Amino acid sequence: MALFSSSTQTIPASAEIPQHIAVIMDGNGRWARKRFLPRVAGHKRGVETVRDLVKECTKLNVKFLTLFAFSSENWRRPDDEVSFLMALFMDALKREVTKLHENNIRLILIGDRSRFNADLVAQIEASEKLTANNTGLTLTIAANYGGRWDILQATNRMIAANPGKKEPFTEDDLTPYLSMYYAAEPDLFIRTGGEKRVSNFLLWQLAYTEFYFTDTLWPDFNAKAFQTAIASYQQRERRFGRTSEQLSNR
Repeated sequence: MALFSSSTQTIPASAEIPQHIAVIMDGNGRWARKRFLPRVAGHKRGVETVRDLVKECTKLNVKFLTLFAFSSENWRRPDDEVSFLMALFMDALKREVTKLHENNIRLILIGDRSRFNADLVAQIEASEKLTANNTGLTLTIAANYGGRWDILQATNRMIAANPGKKEPFTEDDLTPYLSMYYAAEPDLFIRTGGEKRVSNFLLWQLAYTEFYFTDTLWPDFNAKAFQTAIASYQQRERRFGRTSEQLSNR
């Protein structure tokens, strides 16, 4: 049984501060290019922005922060950039996990780990184990992740776990097998860098999420920019299929 209900099955509670924020961190390469730096410099600076955003979410008592670090399609990038990203990911895990643990933050990685080398997989597993019992912010990193992959792997696992089932499967049957079964669906989705698409990120989970797009490049997405995103969210009317009149009559 899933820990959280589906927004298409029930009406989730809404709060002034989003409980779950999902982010596509776009614009690292363009940030570097504008400064006549190699693309990898933008990725390095982007790690600092992640650190700052985690602090801001902790201050606001956000429960879940999910970051799209590396999509299943990002393997199409130049080999040297992919290699650097994998090395940067490994280094960030080693350097940051102790700080996350000290601040009661739980770290989870979602995505297909089969293409990662053994050392990186071991570091991921050790980081998750160290922080598993923390009760503050849950920081989820989506790496080698794709929304379609997520739905397919969940469907295959669900079918394998229910051999011979003759009744139709339901959302409640599928949800426990999705990568983010442990988290409420995102309230707010942020994409930096000016693009306005979801790029195969959390396709199932974003059904009723509020979207916020900004031209700000990820390395420049500071606390003020984050506050602007939160302010935009607070102006939204979250109806979940209802009318405005229904909300006003509650």
